[in-house]
Amino acid sequence: MTSLSSLQLCAPSGKALIVPMRRVLIATSNPGKLRDFAGAAYPHGIEIAGIPNFASLPGVVEDGLTFEENARKKAEEYSRYAPREIVVADDSGLEVDALNGAPGVHSARYAAPDLLDVEPHLADANTDDEANNARVLRELEDVPPERRTGRFVCVLAAARDGKTLATFRGAAEGIILDAPRGTNGFGYDPLFYFPQIHKTFAELSAEEKARYSHRGAAFRKFLDWCEKPMSSNGI
Repeated sequence: MTSLSSLQLCAPSGKALIVPMRRVLIATSNPGKLRDFAGAAYPHGIEIAGIPNFASLPGVVEDGLTFEENARKKAEEYSRYAPREIVVADDSGLEVDALNGAPGVHSARYAAPDLLDVEPHLADANTDDEANNARVLRELEDVPPERRTGRFVCVLAAARDGKTLATFRGAAEGIILDAPRGTNGFGYDPLFYFPQIHKTFAELSAEEKARYSHRGAAFRKFLDWCEKPMSSNGI
């Protein structure tokens, strides 16, 4: 069964109540992502932790054709290293309408074709943010503002013992600018303008990004699922 710790809540009498917490493991070595997930999950009685010795585990080849396929593959494979635990993995990226949905699942390595002549070993490797952004800008150079629409997409997959239990999709609709703005965030954030609050994702505070981002939307759906009766969601 899922590991439990405890959460202290205040009863009407003023005395502290100890309530069991469910634990969920996140398939990432990114401490910032773990902190974001943990802060959002704690009020729901869910403890977030990383997979033990995650950095030493074999990498998962993300060769799926969709974000969901890659998220499911990572969650299923990494869950085998944490028996009986709920393991969550995500895959996310940018879809640009004028580019027929590209970069899509190739978002993290979109600039790789540009570098093959000088660094052929990067064919399947992630490429840096600046190079990825440069390729998107080059391909959108002659596209008018009204056609530069796109979205960030995130799919989370929750798995246990090699089997996916559920998936959760979040998206944020926006416009791709012709020059970067802002210094926060990462990836395509400086190019992604979010009309709802008139900022790029690289201009958002951590609190704003949690509220409006694709990853935040997907994680809120996961938290709602976690709060369903255990018999209905497999936790």
